[in-house]
Amino acid sequence: MYHSRLGCSSISFRHLDLPAALATMAAAGFEEIDLGALPGVCDHVPYTLDREAVSSVAADVAASGLRVRSVNGDVGDLNAPLDAEARRKRAEHLDRLLDLTAAVGAEALVLPCGALDREPVDSLDADLDRVAAELAGAAEVAADRGLGLWTESLHVLRLSWNLERALELAARLDGSPVQHVLDASHAVASGGNFEEAARALGPRIAHVHLRDAVPGDIHRSIGAGAVDFAGGLSALRELDYTGHFTLELETRDTTHDERPAAAASAAAFITSLI
Repeated sequence: MYHSRLGCSSISFRHLDLPAALATMAAAGFEEIDLGALPGVCDHVPYTLDREAVSSVAADVAASGLRVRSVNGDVGDLNAPLDAEARRKRAEHLDRLLDLTAAVGAEALVLPCGALDREPVDSLDADLDRVAAELAGAAEVAADRGLGLWTESLHVLRLSWNLERALELAARLDGSPVQHVLDASHAVASGGNFEEAARALGPRIAHVHLRDAVPGDIHRSIGAGAVDFAGGLSALRELDYTGHFTLELETRDTTHDERPAAAASAAAFITSLI
């Protein structure tokens, strides 16, 4: 029904519990998803992620028949200095998220690009160094388990909030196993554009999130903002991008009842452009 490289994030239906969100995406015609594992943003994965929780989520996903491209998680503020106990807890949380990633058959775990704050804890250079080191270390752990580690390196609400900072982070990560997720809405909300960000990150991009935006606002349905989807997708074709696309429709301009139809409409539109 939709392009084989196009999926939908469960974050798009974060108001539903996981089985209902999975059923809604399947009924809307999707075959592939990203799984939101961001308690407080999307509660589809329990806050206490123990082995029982991993098994429960994996069983729900298996029952849905949907395939999972990536798990969108968080192990805390990567630019925050840690003491020994905090580091132990982060390592344990990372292990459980990787357990989940493997259990649902996903290709990679996605982690953020720093705290939900544009201001550094120390200096910008020191914070970006710390984020890069944390991501590279997590990628090594993931690689040992046959999994990828991706980062959403341009996130308008986080430390690496615009393309300039995303490229500074990317330069620090070059040579590591870490690959990048580009979100069209964050590129535009930060004052840039989708095509520019695609060309700048280029072959580093492993995955693309799609949602509309205007400067300062990422919560727009596709077609209700300023993202040039045709231009961005054309640039990715020229770059020989062969990864997948996910509709991450964390919008605030539709009612919950309107979300399935909006997702289907967006999927049809993006399919026509891919």
